[in-house]
Amino acid sequence: MTDIMTKGTLLRVCLAVFFTAGFLVFLAPIFTGILNIGNAAGMCVCAALTLLSVFWGRLMPLLERYGALRIALIAAAIAALLLMVLGTVISVKMVSAANRPPKGKTTVIVLGCKVKGETPSVMLNKRIMAACDYLKSDPEAVCIVSGGQGSDELISEAECMKRVLTENGIPENRIIMEDKSESTDENIRFSLEKIRENGLPENVTVVTSEFHQLRAKMLAEKYGLESSSISAKTVWYLLPTYWLREWFGVTYQFLLG
Repeated sequence: MTDIMTKGTLLRVCLAVFFTAGFLVFLAPIFTGILNIGNAAGMCVCAALTLLSVFWGRLMPLLERYGALRIALIAAAIAALLLMVLGTVISVKMVSAANRPPKGKTTVIVLGCKVKGETPSVMLNKRIMAACDYLKSDPEAVCIVSGGQGSDELISEAECMKRVLTENGIPENRIIMEDKSESTDENIRFSLEKIRENGLPENVTVVTSEFHQLRAKMLAEKYGLESSSISAKTVWYLLPTYWLREWFGVTYQFLLG
């Protein structure tokens, strides 16, 4: 009996350490100025699971005494399990959407991200470099850089992307700016207008972060576009936050249609 209790205590300690580490992973982006539904939800879940692991011994008598509390905990566990199944399904689709290289003639659409003053953020710079590498490998492809100007940005995301691409050897005549969009939906919709204005192929290749490709694909299909993907890698300490955020974004997009 003592051996079982010791193993149970050790398991709870290990779980508490694991969930505390998860909390810190979701906390880390805050120190770079990033707080969104992804890391907020991640911190809340990890904090709740850490407390549950630490205080499970004290909780057990309460569960035995109060049936309503036991029912609430079971309901919460079932809801959490269903959400994990949904998250797993979405994650599989996200991985699949991130790895669809283009075939044949294509128009490249680079989706914008945060600009710090006039300098691309780490995430935006990785998208630009991924686009640059592809454009050098396909000298016939034309690129649409898509992203407007936020209230805390000195230039539009599109302007920032164009500058960096030209600095890295991509001719200006291969770059079309779309600098009005404020969301992923507008990125795709306004880029489609540029495609049609310039008689470009409607078979598009979206360049964005790997976690973002599924939602971009869903929106491309919404506007009747065939899409491929070139994905930029996200730095490790930001990926969990943005990956979890996309669970909400993809679900919302699916429900919105």
